[in-house]
Amino acid sequence: MAESLGAPSSGAPLVTLLTEGTYPHSHGGVSVWCDQLVVGMPDFDFQVIAVTGTGRESLAWELPAHVAEPVSVPMWGPDPTGAPPRGRRLRRLMTTYERFLTALLDPAAEEHFGSCLYELARSAREGGLAPALRTDGAVHTLVRVWNRPELPVYAARPTLHDALTATDLLEHALRPLTAAPPERGVAHAVSGGIAVLPGLVGSHLHGVPLLLTEHGVYLRERYLGYRTGPYRWPVKALLLGFFRLLAEETYRVAALVTPGNRYNRLWEEQGGAPPELIRTVYNGVDPAAFPPAGPEPGTPTLSWAGRVDPIKDLETLIRAFALVRKELPQARLRLFGGTPRGGEAYRERCESLAAELGHQDAVAFEGRVDDIRDAYAAGSVVMLSSISEGFPFTLIEAMSCGRATVSTDVGGVREAVGDSGLVVPPREPEAMARAALELLRDPGRRTAMGEAARLRVIEQFTLRQTVDTFRSIYLELALGAQESTAAAWRAEVLA
Repeated sequence: MAESLGAPSSGAPLVTLLTEGTYPHSHGGVSVWCDQLVVGMPDFDFQVIAVTGTGRESLAWELPAHVAEPVSVPMWGPDPTGAPPRGRRLRRLMTTYERFLTALLDPAAEEHFGSCLYELARSAREGGLAPALRTDGAVHTLVRVWNRPELPVYAARPTLHDALTATDLLEHALRPLTAAPPERGVAHAVSGGIAVLPGLVGSHLHGVPLLLTEHGVYLRERYLGYRTGPYRWPVKALLLGFFRLLAEETYRVAALVTPGNRYNRLWEEQGGAPPELIRTVYNGVDPAAFPPAGPEPGTPTLSWAGRVDPIKDLETLIRAFALVRKELPQARLRLFGGTPRGGEAYRERCESLAAELGHQDAVAFEGRVDDIRDAYAAGSVVMLSSISEGFPFTLIEAMSCGRATVSTDVGGVREAVGDSGLVVPPREPEAMARAALELLRDPGRRTAMGEAARLRVIEQFTLRQTVDTFRSIYLELALGAQESTAAAWRAEVLA
């Protein structure tokens, strides 16, 4: 059963942050961004509905007094307890679920996605959805839908194993529906996807305005992830259908969408977000907190900072470094950042690649660093090799520290860098190596680029600008919700 949120009751404006795998249980760029908003607005009350892994994650951030104790929604914790509904209620639920599955697989039925989602949400809050989706009946419902010859997925010959796998994945994806939705204030989803689910329900039931900020394009990242995922096409089709329609419903419902760059805006417009409700708000840093890094290391060094994750494409970076070292044998590559739980195999793969290429002696996985500025100072050039990004903090932090950068042309990277760094295509180690060598061989150009990068941050990407913009947006949306409630009350009285 859903529990009420324990928000502070100071009378201050209330913001409910909706997160997935980030604040306040882990570090990383999005978590830094959330902390900046919270710390920068002590006159607001905040609460957090956090989609987590197991529910046993400890807090990674010290929460100020104006932030309520977070509500954790574990995706992969213990299986739900309780029994599925019986009789007429179960039949009604399974009928809704069948229509929901059909919407995910049949373009002609997509219009029913929203109504079915909110009906499933009601069952989830009552405690019946997850137990019902763990029954044979739910699996057989999917099998029936899959076996309709008119659906494109039918040609892929879905198996019973596919149905078991897809049902299990979908049950986990819907678990955020069990959380008590926001009932007042503003709901601020700091990514797309399943974190938005409580916000959609809060808007549907209570008229709470939903604000969406996508740092990376959630749907695009699901496409990238499932492309190499260990599932057959029927499973991928079902889950990608869910994420696509969830994105479209989010764009339809959101009172405002605030992408971190213009690249995200294009995806959001294509997904159905009204252009007049989209405002680009860049991430910002405090230039005083990221001052010039000082002297470069004595050895030509490429540094990188982030989480060790496939989306950061460290393999391309390592391959590029191998090409750099052919030209500059004394060069070093230092990688700063933690490995998320479950990502150990990827890190081992990267370490094995460095050894296979004969450069394990020059590639150092440094782990998490107490002061991220040390990671930027460690490099002659700071690298970013991701295949997907929003408006990455590591990039603008390195720029504020006055370091020249080489980055992949993804998300808002080109908007961030301008002419103050080099931008190369993703997944092209040769292009990355050429750019790195250009800068490593030209100290004067590195210095000029670093100075230009810091000036660009000071002029365009400061933390104060970001916080002030979101303060105004929160107040605007809260006032609009109050006016809508007052108008509805007057209409009811006059009716």
